[in-house]
Amino acid sequence: MVVLATKCYIDGDARERALDSLTSLVANDIGDLDVEYDIGVRDDGFISVTVSGDDETVARNVLREEWGEVTPHLSAGETYVGTLEHWDDDGFVLDAGIEVRIPTEELGLGRGSATQVRDRFGLVQHMPLTFVYGGDEGPSRLADEQIDRLYDWTRGSGRVNVNSATRGEVRATVNRAGHAKDIVTVERLGLLEQSIVCRDETDPPGLLASIGSYLPSELKCVIGQ
Repeated sequence: MVVLATKCYIDGDARERALDSLTSLVANDIGDLDVEYDIGVRDDGFISVTVSGDDETVARNVLREEWGEVTPHLSAGETYVGTLEHWDDDGFVLDAGIEVRIPTEELGLGRGSATQVRDRFGLVQHMPLTFVYGGDEGPSRLADEQIDRLYDWTRGSGRVNVNSATRGEVRATVNRAGHAKDIVTVERLGLLEQSIVCRDETDPPGLLASIGSYLPSELKCVIGQ
């Protein structure tokens, strides 16, 4: 079994749509392999995929590479993925199967409190973040590749990040609001966390204001250069 580093934290029909979307995504990832698989949701919201068959080892590795994995034990100095659950001025708290606190000074994302950093980089709740676990050896920190990726966002044309919606739902919302030509793509961050990549001439706050009434979600802007 692989526990994917992404959560399904919504209920009702929206939950069923999200799981249908995930089933399609997993089929795209491992559907060509000689395996059978079953998708479930743990009590903590993380997605589990039970895999069996001749290609099960390959399939598990593909899922780990694509989604990240929540493991029962964390080792100091190793890199993992956790979801952004809480924050305050002193740091972020990630859920990686256990709560992992990353102090503000270990975020590596410039000046300001952790709350200010979250706003500046458009981080929505539950989005997956890669980190290096500190354990008994010191504080945990954001991984270098995660820091580089977030800085790249601010060097681009701007983004609007969204939670509580599938990629298909976000695409449909952008189309419904008449902004299909104003974006480059919708990038999947997690199952229910998406990043709308704006075109150079598109104003991210304006896009957020236009689509916000259609999405019962948290939306955050990233202002590009």
